Amino acid sequence: MVALVLLIASIAVGTSAVTVWRAAHRDAASRVDRTDVIIVLGAAQYDGTPSPVFAGRLDHALLLYRQGRAATVMVVGSKEPGDTYTEAEAGRDYLVSKGIPAAAVVAEPVGRTTYTSLVGAAGYMKTHGMSSAFLVSDPWHNARIERMASDLGIQGYASATWTSAARSEDTRFMGYARETFAYLYYRAFGG
Repeated sequence: MVALVLLIASIAVGTSAVTVWRAAHRDAASRVDRTDVIIVLGAAQYDGTPSPVFAGRLDHALLLYRQGRAATVMVVGSKEPGDTYTEAEAGRDYLVSKGIPAAAVVAEPVGRTTYTSLVGAAGYMKTHGMSSAFLVSDPWHNARIERMASDLGIQGYASATWTSAARSEDTRFMGYARETFAYLYYRAFGG
């Protein structure tokens, strides 16, 4: 019985790892020309200045915007206790400072987790008649964010940046390992 449980657990982890790795190496922007919105998932910000991880994501969204992939960029994410700015506000200000018109950037200051941020994005999209989005984060998040978006009624297409957090092989390995279990957890238990 123990051997059977270990075998099933090993298969589940292995399948999750393959799914995460494959999704990380697939950029939906290579097959999808345009969506209703580009959603940038938040990351740390320091008194209104995006962390290097967050700036990498924002720069990738800026590239998609400049390519004409969507007319609107939405930045999601709330703030930690004691913060002056939300991730969404810091991201919006960063994108506007890089030349995106303020009217084209939406700050949706909701969510302290990926799932709750996407719930906020889905609500905004529904209210504004939007259904499709490029999802911008780090590559190892692709499988989970596409699954979450789908579960929330968003036609989500992951287009990740490789410049934000993946500075070394160790960093990449840790990202894949952590996300393998996060994806498996989400599949088993939901948001």
